[in-house]
Amino acid sequence: MANVFVYGTLKRGQPNHNVLLDGTNGFATFQGQGHTVEPYPLVIAGEHNIPHLLNLPGHGHCVVGEIYSVDEQMLHFLDEFEGCPDTYQRTQVKIVVLEWEGMHSTPKESPAAERTLQCFVYSTATYPPEWVHLPYHNNYDSQGTHGLRYNPRENRNLRNAQQPKKRQSPDDYEITSAWSALTE
Repeated sequence: MANVFVYGTLKRGQPNHNVLLDGTNGFATFQGQGHTVEPYPLVIAGEHNIPHLLNLPGHGHCVVGEIYSVDEQMLHFLDEFEGCPDTYQRTQVKIVVLEWEGMHSTPKESPAAERTLQCFVYSTATYPPEWVHLPYHNNYDSQGTHGLRYNPRENRNLRNAQQPKKRQSPDDYEITSAWSALTE
């Protein structure tokens, strides 16, 4: 079992939390709440207002989130779900435990409040440079006062499916072929 710290749409009450509850993805158990030991920039960015933890330790705020114990199957599912390693990278960070509810832990494994714990987190080191100038948050809520509503994946696919398909002309194929030849 591995500990994973979630700070965005995977938290309880957030749009993607259901993937942690779906047993077909693997096993995940809520253990407690905490925050990063070091400050990090947590920004809401991109066309779909996705929360991103920028891998810039020492900048931003100590970020609040939830700690889950996950099995290997769930860890692999989360890697795929988070677009690891392209969009996010799974790294280890130290988390200060604020509250611990870990029922499946033995007393020796249960960290006391205000103790630290190593957890995997999905952060990104690959982002547009302008993201470092966005507002930094310490706690993400998709319905927060920031006014940046998260666009769920199911809505993105629906929106794309409703877009009329552009008909390609022979010129489009030539441009695509020429571009492919240049970029190889």
